[in-house]
Amino acid sequence: MSLDAIAEKIREKVSGSGFSKSVKFDLGSDGVIVIDGQNVTTTDADADCTITISKDNFEDLIAGELNPTMAFMTGKIKVAGDMSIAMQLSQVI
Repeated sequence: MSLDAIAEKIREKVSGSGFSKSVKFDLGSDGVIVIDGQNVTTTDADADCTITISKDNFEDLIAGELNPTMAFMTGKIKVAGDMSIAMQLSQVI
């Protein structure tokens, strides 16, 4: 799945959710997806929280096949910055 297609899926999930913080998903060499409130982009930008995850694991996460808490506990997800924002986002996606 392309980054743009993934960003579109996330855009659908955050639209109307009331999520108002900024989160960057760092997918390594595959690029970034930045959520800033209701805006979702593949352009790198500063964020309140950065989540480092592989593209494959990220696709599983947004498909509901990867539990965010378990992924964090097993090291598939690394969180830098405000952890509470990551927790809020996990309720949305």
